[in-house]
Amino acid sequence: MIAQVSSEVQPWAFQWHPEVWILVGFLVAAYVYMIRVIGPKAVPAGVAPVTTKNKVAFGAAMLMLWVASDWPMHDISEEYLYSAHMLQHMMLSYFLPPLALLATPTWLMRVLVGDGQLYRVVTFMAKPVIAGVLFNLVIMVTHIPGMVTASVESGPLHYSLHFLVVMLSLLMWMPVCGPLPELQIGPLGKCIYLFLMSVVPTVPAAWLTFAEGAVYKSYDIPVRVFGWSVQIDQQLAGAIMKTAGGLFLWTIVVFIFFKRFAVGYDTAHDYRRAPGTVIPDAEIADTTEAPMTTEDVEKAFAASRAHVED
Repeated sequence: MIAQVSSEVQPWAFQWHPEVWILVGFLVAAYVYMIRVIGPKAVPAGVAPVTTKNKVAFGAAMLMLWVASDWPMHDISEEYLYSAHMLQHMMLSYFLPPLALLATPTWLMRVLVGDGQLYRVVTFMAKPVIAGVLFNLVIMVTHIPGMVTASVESGPLHYSLHFLVVMLSLLMWMPVCGPLPELQIGPLGKCIYLFLMSVVPTVPAAWLTFAEGAVYKSYDIPVRVFGWSVQIDQQLAGAIMKTAGGLFLWTIVVFIFFKRFAVGYDTAHDYRRAPGTVIPDAEIADTTEAPMTTEDVEKAFAASRAHVED
C-alpha cells in the first residue's frame, strides 16, 4: 500500500503559487515608490532616502519571504514534513522580521505609522514585555496539534496564522533593531530580552524531541520525504526550533554585547601611545645624571649596613 501511494504522489512536483509572486511584487513596487517618490520629500536636501544597508536588507527580506512561502518549501512543509514547517516558521519569525526592519529607514516608518492613534498602538504593542509575551504566546498556540491540523486543512487559516506570526514577530524585534529609536532598549536590555526569547521555545522543542509516536497526525502519512520517519521528522523539528533558533539569538546577543562593552578595549590596554601623543614631562627620564656603577652600589649597601649596626 505504501509503495502504491508513493508511486502516485510526487512530493517534489512543482506547484504554482501566484499569490506569493503578487505579494512579493507588490512589496517591491511599494518600496521602490516610497524611496524614490516619498523619500526625497521626507529627508533633508542632499540626504539619501535609503542607505546601501537598507537596500541589501530589503533584498534579503524579499528573498526570505519568497523562499519561505513558495514551492517547494511551502508544499513540503504543509503536506509532508513538520521539520520543514518548523523551518518555514523560523524563517518567517526569526529571520525575515529583523531584515524587514533593517530595510526600513526611520522616515519611512514614521510615514507609515504617523503620529496619531496608530503610532500610539505600535508604541504600546512594541514594549518588550508585551511584544515578547504576545510573540511567544502565538508561537505556542501555532504548535498545538489541533491548530496545526486545522491550518493544514484550511488555506485562509493557514495564511492568517502566517500573517499573525510575521506581525507579532515584527513587534518582538522592534525593541532590538526597529527603525524608531525611541522604541529601542539599551544594549544590556537587548541581550537579556533576546536571551529570554531563546528560553521559552525550549518547552515545545523538548516536547517534540522526546514525544513518543506522532504528535501531529496530519504529518503521519505513508509518503516519507527523504525516508524520514515521523519520529525523526519530529525530533528534527524540535532541534530546529531550539538549536537553530537559540544559536541565532545567542549570536546576536554576543554581537551586541561585544559591540557595546568591548569598544576600545584593544587601545585602552595597549602600552603603545597613539601617534602624535605628547609625553608628559613627569614620564621623561632625566638623562643628565651619570650612570650608576658597581662601586656606587657597594657603597650604598655598606652605608645601609652601618646604619643598621648603629
